[in-house]
Amino acid sequence: MFEFVFAFVNTLAPLAQDQAAAAPAIPPKAAAALAVGLAALGSGYAERGIGAAAVGAVTEDQDLFGTGLILTVLPETLVILALVTVFVV
Repeated sequence: MFEFVFAFVNTLAPLAQDQAAAAPAIPPKAAAALAVGLAALGSGYAERGIGAAAVGAVTEDQDLFGTGLILTVLPETLVILALVTVFVV
């Protein structure tokens, strides 16, 4: 997936430099929506492994519930910070 993103950026970067005075290719609102969507996708991917480990830890020891809950919710702050992008744009 990263290779696709890098290849996409490498093909568009020279075009953007040649047309510096032209309008941006992606509207700011679409770019903000893309940032929030990708942040949510990455957060969900991270929570998948953390949630499974937290459930296993809580099964072994009930006292780890608070720690598991905090570690499971921690990646969601990425989406909250990405939402700030929407209000800035």
